[in-house]
Parts: sequence; C-alpha cells; structure tokens
Amino acid sequence: MPVSKKEVSPCPIDAMLSVIDGRWKGTILWRLLDGPMRTNELRRSIPQITERMLIRHLQELVQDGILERHEEKQVPPCVRYSISSYGMTMVPVLEAICVWGRRHLETSHPSKRERLPSIT
Repeated sequence: MPVSKKEVSPCPIDAMLSVIDGRWKGTILWRLLDGPMRTNELRRSIPQITERMLIRHLQELVQDGILERHEEKQVPPCVRYSISSYGMTMVPVLEAICVWGRRHLETSHPSKRERLPSIT
C-alpha cells in the first residue's frame, strides 16, 4: 500500500525516495553539485521549471536537510542554496541512479542517447 508524503514508511527505500521524489529535485541537486546558486540562477538553468515549483522543491529539500538556504542581508535580498554536508552523502546514490537511468533510457529510448547529461 502506498505511503503518503506525510507518513513515514519503515522501508529505507521509501524513505530515500520520499526525499528525492519530485519532477525537478534530481535536476536541482545536479545543478547545485557545481556550487551554491541563487534562486534566479537555478531558475534560468532549468528553463522548463516554473518558479512556483522551484520554490516548492527548494523548501522541501531544505526541510529534509538536503539543502542549506543562505540569506544575505542586503537590498535587494539575496538567497543562495547549496547542498548541505548531509545532502552530499546522497551523491553516490544519485550517481548510481544516474547510471541506471542512462542505461534505461538507452534501452527504452535509443533516440535520446545524444541528449543525456552527465551527473559527474
């Protein structure tokens, strides 16, 4: 039986998937591997994402301790996001998911082979 996002599943795989579940979370994490970025920089680097969805995913990742939100006290306000040290523990997992996903896309969608980005 599926577990809602508000419930905590005792299954470790469900726990991990509940953190990275979301259409854009993987892409956000991949972009932030290069270093901290402002909200607008992230938005420009992922043209298909809406601002509302970006903010929602960023808030969820901060709440889960995967990202850190750094607010600089200036006018206009400047907010940067970076992967936390706890979030960096996910990098090997994300790399493994990327390898499997690439293999899956090559198998099931050979026409997309040239457009696949690399996580590393």
